[in-house]
Amino acid sequence: MSTAGSARAIVAALLVNAGIAVAKFIGFLITGSSSMLAESVHSVADTSNQGLLLWGQRQARKEADELHQFGYGRSRYFYSFVVALVLFTLGSVFALYEGYRKISHPEDLSSPVVAIVILVVAIGLETYSFRTAVMESRPLKGPGGWWRFIRTSRSPELPVVLLEDTAALVGLVFALTGVGLTMLTGDPVWDGFGTAAIGALLGVIAIILMVEMHSLLIGEGATKEEEGAIRAALEQTEHIERLIHIRTQYLGPDELLVGAKIALAPETDLATVAATIDAAEAAVRAAVPAARVIYLEPDLDRALTGRA
Repeated sequence: MSTAGSARAIVAALLVNAGIAVAKFIGFLITGSSSMLAESVHSVADTSNQGLLLWGQRQARKEADELHQFGYGRSRYFYSFVVALVLFTLGSVFALYEGYRKISHPEDLSSPVVAIVILVVAIGLETYSFRTAVMESRPLKGPGGWWRFIRTSRSPELPVVLLEDTAALVGLVFALTGVGLTMLTGDPVWDGFGTAAIGALLGVIAIILMVEMHSLLIGEGATKEEEGAIRAALEQTEHIERLIHIRTQYLGPDELLVGAKIALAPETDLATVAATIDAAEAAVRAAVPAARVIYLEPDLDRALTGRA
């Protein structure tokens, strides 16, 4: 995972969302559109979210200490989980409330053309932010699809920004549709429906993010590809008869813990055991650079006796 790459995507999204939030609030004050207000709050929430993601990256760089001997890498998971909560509480709940209020008590819009212009410009800016996140994510995505990348990535920021930007673009389309139908029909209830659709969309995205970030926060192991590479590196190391078992867990997006029990021949002397472990650790790190913390437990090969 390139922390610099994710930081570029986050900063791009932060700057875009901050500018859009100001424009949307001005549009809301001019038009009175609840869709514009919901989108304004959405952009403010997204701007806050990107600030939290950057803060999480900063916290994760703190050196390990006596209390946190494996470091602070999981800070990035924690703040990404907080982002999902913020997106849900500030964005979804508020938009659903505003949508319900506008549907129950429709209010005419003033100068809806202003809202249309602001929303079209916002779509262009959000497209730039989304394109930046896609470009930074593409080298990490691999041959699989984008949904697989979001579900399997051990790095939280880029999936979060991708989902946020996707929600922002779709939400802008909902707002544009609501305001546009209100202009065409003269019925302001459509603005309320657009607002409610934005709230439902943000709720779905927030739930997806919370599920994924919760899984990362409690600890996920290496991917199948990474575990296969680690197994191969260990089994191909000279003097290792076989791999008895292996356990892995990400301590942070860039740091993988590997614990394994390896079987050696009964006649292996201590010096060879030490050299074998050093060689095995080097082979694992060469195969999977994220495997920075490695604990190997040597044991006698008791496969023939059934005791291992």
